[in-house]
Amino acid sequence: MAAVQRRMPIGAEVVPDGVNFRVWAPGHMEVEVVLEGTPAPQATVLAPEESGYFSGTCREASAGSRYRYCLDGGECFPDPASRFQPEGPHGPSQVIDPNDFAWSDQEWPGVEREGHVIYELHLGTFTMEGTWHAAEEQLPALKELGITLVEVMPVADFPGRFGWGYDGVNHFAPTRLYGRPDDMRRFVDRAHSLGLGVLLDVVYNHFGPEGNYLARYSDFYYGDKESDWGKVMNFDGRQCGPVREFFMANAAYWIDEFHIDGLRFDATHAIIDTSEIHILGDITSRVRERAGKRRLLLVAENENQDFRCLQPRERGGFGMDGVWNDDFHHTAHVALTGYHDAYYSEYYGSPQEMISCAKWSYLYQGQFYFWQGKRRGSPTMGHSPSCYINYIQNHDQIGNSAWGIRIDRLTNPAGLRAMAALMFLLPQTPMIFQGQEFSASSPFLYFADLNPEISQQVHTGRIEFLKQFTNIDSPEVIDTIDKPYELETFQQSRLDLRERERHGKVYALYRDLIRLRREDPVFSRGYACHIEGAVLGRAGFLLRYFLEDEQRLVLVNLGREQHLVPIPEPMLAPPLGSSWEILWSSEKIEFGGSGTPKLDTEKFWRLQGYATLVLIPVPEGGNQS
Repeated sequence: MAAVQRRMPIGAEVVPDGVNFRVWAPGHMEVEVVLEGTPAPQATVLAPEESGYFSGTCREASAGSRYRYCLDGGECFPDPASRFQPEGPHGPSQVIDPNDFAWSDQEWPGVEREGHVIYELHLGTFTMEGTWHAAEEQLPALKELGITLVEVMPVADFPGRFGWGYDGVNHFAPTRLYGRPDDMRRFVDRAHSLGLGVLLDVVYNHFGPEGNYLARYSDFYYGDKESDWGKVMNFDGRQCGPVREFFMANAAYWIDEFHIDGLRFDATHAIIDTSEIHILGDITSRVRERAGKRRLLLVAENENQDFRCLQPRERGGFGMDGVWNDDFHHTAHVALTGYHDAYYSEYYGSPQEMISCAKWSYLYQGQFYFWQGKRRGSPTMGHSPSCYINYIQNHDQIGNSAWGIRIDRLTNPAGLRAMAALMFLLPQTPMIFQGQEFSASSPFLYFADLNPEISQQVHTGRIEFLKQFTNIDSPEVIDTIDKPYELETFQQSRLDLRERERHGKVYALYRDLIRLRREDPVFSRGYACHIEGAVLGRAGFLLRYFLEDEQRLVLVNLGREQHLVPIPEPMLAPPLGSSWEILWSSEKIEFGGSGTPKLDTEKFWRLQGYATLVLIPVPEGGNQS
């Protein structure tokens, strides 16, 4: 009999004479696929293969059929590689035929590494409806704002009515909470038609605590070690080959069947693998192969700031294109709020730190990090600034505050405008979190709807985590922390998109900053610039950009107004035969600012308080065109 042609090594796939099923269940003697919802339950015994796989074709099954696997004549469980769980992780799996969807993005080339503004969103709270369809309707607005890449928080199915997505248990099944798999495809197809790329957040360091039936198929899915989230995956122990294949297939699945433009890998520092080729190296190699000519962007979150993230696979690395940069977030947060506790205690929020971020991306590149009691980080030399993704807010950092408070509630508006401008003008890739562009009034709380016992454990664990912040470690504060399992906690976190108009001046600031970054010949190629910096006082500093014959001067002051007299700083001097003129200011009236004084560099240099100013050289006697 000829071998069945499959797209993936595991799961249920429609074939000409029915549906082919394949699952890894080493240690079991018999695996049956049992169809549900038929007049009489249909059971098909799968044939054992080498290495613990079972496979076979069921002629009675078709697209839409619901099924479970029955192990050794006993209990039945959902498919570990289910493409859809219409009733959630505890219910039956459903056969999905990806060929039923008609794509219109055949000419889409994928995404490059440079030139992006990333928008991180959570499907359940980005709109009031919390669906793929509702999010799709907002894509034109994101395009108009100037976004180029939409990064979607994890969508692998998880139990309950709501959740962040990082406790997914069905890695191949887009959660039924947001719609059907074709709704996700339609979202991606629409994004591509608008010129937007889509990144998907994936979690390969653990499975969620409820609704995960992997161990019923084999204990070999798990390794011996524990992480903060429970048992780690078995990427380097006995019978690890099929486990590695499971995750490589999953990553390739999103690229192949959903046309995703790249992946953001959650907590890569928690993925333990001592193999010669790290599992992430194998995953990135597989997805690039699956994408063919289509260009992908692969991004790592790595708390350790490990150099391997950007190292090629053949040199022992993960083969990624980019990394999240917590250093920029932490120093910016300290500068804006004065908060200096827990992991923020390793940062001053000083002008020199901002300059170093501009020039070197990471602040910690191997120095001792007292908060953790060890060295942290690795050198960035040789990597483009565009590899490093900067943000003032993201889901974690907002959620890590006790009440999900956004940064605009913790600082003054002028200072935040100045910092937002700095982020967009730096050569690194900027990312904003949903609602940041209009100072959303809604918090982003931590929410997870699990069974009562696990819910209480999660709430207790979260309080223990938050106690690292000493202002939270008191009973009267702990009593005010929202409970993750309550529906109101989730509902509070939903965006009111009408605030784009109500908070129109903030929205105008973000739109204009993205425009400036996109259209200015220097800032649009900031990753190729030579950048120098100088400290101009306790809260003031400058950055000077050199790109071929073009220059820009960025003045940032995150404190009270300063007059610079004298000015023995060569970076303030204009190019020969030129003078400086104002190109852009964070204090424009249309952004909610108080206006910008006329530039007068003959009397003294005036650094307006809590402001970012961009200067451009113009020939003496001439005007900026």
